[in-house]
Amino acid sequence: MTEAVAAVDLGATSGRVIVGYVGDDDITLRHVARFANTPVRTADGLHWNILELYRNVVAGVATAARDEPGLSSIGIDSWAVDYALMRGGRMLGTPYHYRDERTATAIERTHSAVPKGALFAANGLQHLPFNTLFQFAADEAAGFLDLADTALLIPDLIGFWLTGRAVAERTNASTTGLLDVRTREWNDDLIARLGLASDILPPLVDAGTTIGALSPEARNELGVNAERTLDVVAVGSHDTASAVVAVPATTPNFAYISCGTWGLVGVELDVPVLSTDAADANFTNEGGVDGRIRFLHNVMGLWLLSESVRHWQRDGSVVDLPSLLDAAAAVSTTVGVFDADDARLLPPGDMPSRIAALCGERGEPVPTTHAEVVRSIIESLAAAFAHTVGEASRLAAKRVDVIHIVGGGSRNALLCQTIADRAGLPVLAGPVEATAIGNVLVQARARGLVTGDLEALRDLVCRSMPPRSYRPRTT
Repeated sequence: MTEAVAAVDLGATSGRVIVGYVGDDDITLRHVARFANTPVRTADGLHWNILELYRNVVAGVATAARDEPGLSSIGIDSWAVDYALMRGGRMLGTPYHYRDERTATAIERTHSAVPKGALFAANGLQHLPFNTLFQFAADEAAGFLDLADTALLIPDLIGFWLTGRAVAERTNASTTGLLDVRTREWNDDLIARLGLASDILPPLVDAGTTIGALSPEARNELGVNAERTLDVVAVGSHDTASAVVAVPATTPNFAYISCGTWGLVGVELDVPVLSTDAADANFTNEGGVDGRIRFLHNVMGLWLLSESVRHWQRDGSVVDLPSLLDAAAAVSTTVGVFDADDARLLPPGDMPSRIAALCGERGEPVPTTHAEVVRSIIESLAAAFAHTVGEASRLAAKRVDVIHIVGGGSRNALLCQTIADRAGLPVLAGPVEATAIGNVLVQARARGLVTGDLEALRDLVCRSMPPRSYRPRTT
């Protein structure tokens, strides 16, 4: 009987359950379930449909457990920053979506208590309006924190429902803004200065820690009998942390782009970069697996494309994405390049009109057809990614010889080639399922199915799933 592990990978638009098999020379994935992750807007704001997500997770893991007698563990990763408030083991309300706009006044209050520069020195994080500490400040002002005894980030919430044990895995905890960037422990001094309660933050654990066995209630839901061992193992629960584990790098001099809804662009370091230049450039120092630092900057990512497609579909257009990308590649006229980091692109809505307005403001050609809008998005993302790689290299004083792009964006040949052209560096694309692979590898190492440091794990990925190469074209 071959031992297997299950990766629960929850993205901002969809979730999946994937069974992974890891040997000395091979990684094999089998997709068990895929489901939509659609937020819900109510009178009080935008929320995640977390109960529907959990129902789909349970159904997917139940299928995996039924089909795989050798399934030994489950690992959960998701997007960062969002959380549920709990009391007595019960969820007090549906978690807010990070695109909800409730933090506007909370940011001002937070910075009045701890100035922006001091905040960066303490937590090493870039300023994003939805960072957890700003959401906490909004909940504190509304009186919600007074009602809670625990706050659980999304992967930790799923893990709690499966095991009954409340913990905070460090890679995701590092995105809250409440972790000390140097010690990687909860920053009690900062928490006190912000007027927040530290007692709602659960104990920290590292990726690779066994959180616990399934609770009797979870066993019943999953159809797993009491004699069978099936543990929940902490992985790099921030999806980007898992994705970076699976970058098939063969040199330390690499930059990565984890490209999905967001484009996370940066380099891997052993120590954080806390310079004024790094703060001014809005770079972040997030925790990685094995104590590494993910020094990176968030770029808007393929959200720009998916939201444009949704807008066209709402208007009645039939959109075939592969055909649209082919048409975009064939555009021969110069298209406008806009700032892909502009805050006006963050909320849902009419993305093509916003892009046209941004191009017009810069005196760039305004895209009019669907193909021109898509080409403008691709060129603008590639320009942002290439610039960010250069900035990461400069700020960290780290040479970059190659760019690895993983995640859904690695399938987009036009994007990969355009990044190579604009960066003047080779781009290696793949694997697409990097997050799930990283999740699987951390579990496999915890179970003793594979050994070694991150470099050994990456070598295994490279041998199992060689990336596709894009060389910069001379123009």
